[in-house]
Amino acid sequence: MKALKVLQLLPALDSGGVERGTLEIARALVAAGHESVVLSRGGRLVGQLQDEGSRHLARDLGRKSPTTFLHYRALRRLFEAERFDIVHARSRLPAWVAWLAWRGMPADARPRFVTTVHGMHSVSRYSAIMCAGERVIAVSDTVRDYIRTHYPPSRWPHLADEHITVIPRGIDPAEFPRDYQPSDEWLARFHAEFPQLGQRKVLTLPGRLTRLKGHHDFITLIGKLVADGLDVVGLIVGGEDPKRPGYAKEIRERVQAEGLGERILFTGHRSDVREIYAISDCVLSLSSTPESFGRTVLEPLAMGRPVVGYAHGGVAEILGEVFPHGAVAKGDVAAATKRAGDVVAGRTPVVEFNTRFLLERMQAQTLAVYGALA
Repeated sequence: MKALKVLQLLPALDSGGVERGTLEIARALVAAGHESVVLSRGGRLVGQLQDEGSRHLARDLGRKSPTTFLHYRALRRLFEAERFDIVHARSRLPAWVAWLAWRGMPADARPRFVTTVHGMHSVSRYSAIMCAGERVIAVSDTVRDYIRTHYPPSRWPHLADEHITVIPRGIDPAEFPRDYQPSDEWLARFHAEFPQLGQRKVLTLPGRLTRLKGHHDFITLIGKLVADGLDVVGLIVGGEDPKRPGYAKEIRERVQAEGLGERILFTGHRSDVREIYAISDCVLSLSSTPESFGRTVLEPLAMGRPVVGYAHGGVAEILGEVFPHGAVAKGDVAAATKRAGDVVAGRTPVVEFNTRFLLERMQAQTLAVYGALA
């Protein structure tokens, strides 16, 4: 493959799955000898991006305002000056501006246009821009099926199956190694912060404190296991949503009202989630809406930790391939409770991690899409 010059566009580089995927592809481009450029308004990950060999262009194409669309002229001038081989849009508003800039260029002079559908957005003309790429990457079979259902080739002729490529997100086994053991220093600090852990079995629900993540089901599950005489503690790992402080207050009050204050602990946002997975006997995924992928399911499974989750969306795909024993029907709290109890009691098979979900594979498949287009 010839050396490529690739531009990725997204609103910002602060945190999140889209941002992580952008850095992962940028890193792979640099390692393969290509030129990597990322355009965003900036954020805390810019330093890491640049340290890893990519160039950052500061433009705010994520501000939800009609005036943002007017940036397409400046973006077209950038495309003409930089002569990118590939422009890869990862979010709706930047994708619109990039598409407006791209479509006004002569066909023989413009870059190839790629989009990634990271989530199942509300179906609308605005969201449809994520299906406007000459190649459309779906992060899971679930997302591909969403595209097929809501943007059928009968209305969107360029979305024939050969234009959609499923590339599952992947994790680095070096970052989440199997049977990882935290340091004694970390264990001492964590147990000092949460002395309620003691020698109890640990069940963990990762995810921000939003209503869709299933915290009420988790409280019910822990309460039932405790009532059944199991010596367990539940960890809710995730920060509060600053836009919805009432929800965090609601679930905290329920925990206290049901006498579970010593059994369900709120850790807040953590940067040591790998260590928390490592001390967890079981990780839960109880989202009421389907996840487009399910990274918080994949990470503990890569470490050999059992996961029990509602089998819909991307979580169903991961559990189906890696740990079918952990899959229960969406909303079936009783089944999830029984399955989690089985895990705690050691009545479950060993987790066999599937290499389909490796970061290296995701990077190679994405670069192959670029190469085929260019």
